[in-house]
Amino acid sequence: MRHKRLEHRFVEHIPEHLEPGVLYVSINYATAAHSCCCGCGEEVVTPFTPTDWKMTFDGETVSLRPSIGNWTLKCRSHYVIDCGKVLEAGPWSDEQVETERRRDRAAKARFYGQPTKVELHVQSTFPKKTPGFWRRIWGRISGK
Repeated sequence: MRHKRLEHRFVEHIPEHLEPGVLYVSINYATAAHSCCCGCGEEVVTPFTPTDWKMTFDGETVSLRPSIGNWTLKCRSHYVIDCGKVLEAGPWSDEQVETERRRDRAAKARFYGQPTKVELHVQSTFPKKTPGFWRRIWGRISGK
């Protein structure tokens, strides 16, 4: 059964058995966990760190950012939890998943001060901006 909403429960420890449709949030351990929203029953853990997920509590509902991509699970579900609502996100190709994993490793290396050995091969979805008329003229004059 797919879940369209998640009820949140603030807990000290994440329970061994996760009730479907419930997002367990442990502030003490800076972690949330839930049963996958696609209904497969797999456990999904989202640690709150500067390079992982961010949890927002508005006094009534919980949101998690960024999206949750369960690429290692058989279901490969992908969704966002926004104000307790589960918003399905589109599927990602293996190439998109690998690009995101490289970006994530590089972000962790930068944040935690480790030398990065990760090469990013991210293609911009925006076309390169063509220099304006005067910049092109100046480039020809100055040889740049």
